[in-house]
Amino acid sequence: MPEFKIQHITKYTYPGPVRDSANQIILYPIQDEYQDVVKHEIHITGDPVIDTYTDYYGNQVGSFTYSVPHNSMIISSKLLVNTHPKPLPGNDIFPAHQWDDLKRLQYMVPYIDFLKQEYFDGFSELMELVQAEKSKDDTPYQVALRFCRYVYDNFKYIKGVTTVETTLDEIWKLKAGVCQDFAHILTLMLRLVGIPARYVSGYICTNRSTAMRGEGATHAWAEAYIPDYGWLGIDPTNNCIANDTHIRLAVGRNFLDCSPVKGVFKGASEHLLEVAVSVGEDDTMLSTHHGETSEVIEFKPVNEAAKNSYQRYMEMMLQQQQQQQQ
Repeated sequence: MPEFKIQHITKYTYPGPVRDSANQIILYPIQDEYQDVVKHEIHITGDPVIDTYTDYYGNQVGSFTYSVPHNSMIISSKLLVNTHPKPLPGNDIFPAHQWDDLKRLQYMVPYIDFLKQEYFDGFSELMELVQAEKSKDDTPYQVALRFCRYVYDNFKYIKGVTTVETTLDEIWKLKAGVCQDFAHILTLMLRLVGIPARYVSGYICTNRSTAMRGEGATHAWAEAYIPDYGWLGIDPTNNCIANDTHIRLAVGRNFLDCSPVKGVFKGASEHLLEVAVSVGEDDTMLSTHHGETSEVIEFKPVNEAAKNSYQRYMEMMLQQQQQQQQ
């Protein structure tokens, strides 16, 4: 039974005083038979009152307002969680029976939202691809693993070429991005063949000897609904089953349903958003008090502005080619 200590710090810095900052946080881990939350503390600059509610997808959501003028704001979440391994699906049901079971879910709540297909310019191309990748003798479980492998093999993991606002069209053209982009493509592929799929946000926790993509930040993966089993976590960024090393924060149709922190404020539009995530199995946690860090830590700037990702990526590839030719 692994036990993990996680600290997630979000820091906003503004060029001048801002006020009436209204925010929403989805930093409350899911609690079920496979994930026990032993302890959870949230500290925010100014100690605002946090109102919580459960959203349509079952996520616990917090909201707060920081009204007084301020030049920075820190949101610190400290978490102690135990995880339990989840058994993998079996293949003891005939594939045709499983696909028939999935067809019956098309008009059933809560699966409808997780079967909606989002149209984009590459839709027809992707449809041909998923049909070619799917064998008539495959079970939904086998198809989910094959699609996961396809995304892992055919999309490059490159930080900085996409943002949270990058469209599916751009991701498809780039064939590159980070975990949230990989998760979006995989959920789309699964939905195209009738497998309900949802987006998952959380953290990936590994021991010191095992390095995986997505460490040191919030992570994202997909969950596929498998008949007579339930939701199966699949991580296309690392081509693995998301099991007891993946801590789940929220589920939804896409990133927008699961964004850990978002909000609005009155003041200058410019701001710097930085995020730091620490994961460990010991007591070496970053200490905070009333939302202020007491140690110097390495924050990672997050670019929230939507830019021409495809153009940035092509410029980067051109620069690499020129360097190789020199």
